Amino acid sequence: MSHVLVTGGAGYIGSVVCQTLLQRGHSIVILDNLEEGHRSALPSKGIFIEGDLSDETLLEEIFRNYSVDAVVHLAAHCLVGESVRDPEKYYRNNVSNGLNLLRAMRVAGVREMVFSSSAAVYGEPISTPIKETHPTRPLNPYGHSKLIFEEILDWYARAFDFRYVTFRYFNAAGAFEGLGEDHEPETHLIPLILREAVGMPGGLTKQNKEITLTVFGTDYPTPDGSCIRDYIHIKDLALAHVLALEKLDHLHQRIFNLGNGHGFSVLEVIEAAQSITGRAIPYRVGERRPGDPAILVASSDLARQSLGWEPVFQSLKDILASAWNWHQQFPGGYKD
Repeated sequence: MSHVLVTGGAGYIGSVVCQTLLQRGHSIVILDNLEEGHRSALPSKGIFIEGDLSDETLLEEIFRNYSVDAVVHLAAHCLVGESVRDPEKYYRNNVSNGLNLLRAMRVAGVREMVFSSSAAVYGEPISTPIKETHPTRPLNPYGHSKLIFEEILDWYARAFDFRYVTFRYFNAAGAFEGLGEDHEPETHLIPLILREAVGMPGGLTKQNKEITLTVFGTDYPTPDGSCIRDYIHIKDLALAHVLALEKLDHLHQRIFNLGNGHGFSVLEVIEAAQSITGRAIPYRVGERRPGDPAILVASSDLARQSLGWEPVFQSLKDILASAWNWHQQFPGGYKD
């Protein structure tokens, strides 16, 4: 059993990671500023500390007052468009605050980290499925900030007795045991679609007939003209983190993609959602968004081989069904 500090543990991914750690017998301390996370998503077990990685004194106190063997670092800003408008915010939080965490870990003698990175480090793909050896050419400050921190971890491992794993996520989706996706603003396709179906504010309601769901481009070189993306269920994503933590001492590979290895187009996702919900989901077609690649699909062979990891939720309909059940249970989100 390990004692794990989880940064960003009240967030969408973090909450399921915390739940999975507890289920496998680990103890947790959660650090989250609740700017994007939800108090309602916190587990009943474990220690919660409301605070920010910019607070170096707080970090020192956490490592001094609690027994911590390893860190799962999930706290970050992650809106691509916002990162273009306000790059300083992203470099400060995703890089500078990450350095605060590494410094506090080193002082406390904590030498293990599992880091949440992103497929955004790859930029425009030159081949698919994307392997970990694919060139990294991020197209925005969000992706660049993640790549910078990956490189920092590599240099830390060379300079100090430090071990880490980096996960490059593709599209996290779905819900698990009462934990689901609730962002404001919401930018992810599946919750946007399901908001339309459930009639949440901002979606299609009896009073508001405006179509708010936009498909950005139907003229890509794909079978139906819309972008293709790789969707991975949130529980599968969380399990990979815990497996990496448990095998960290024996791993030679440090960077892993996490995806299903199967791509689905935007229009396929909408069609599947209509089948799952039994409701028509109207949409409008907009212009392409700058920097949107036609196809982003992961090769996750390394994670399978090195971690013994295998996605359980490989069907798009299974992923959508779990998310739909959650949206029906929490039609207004967590409301906290």
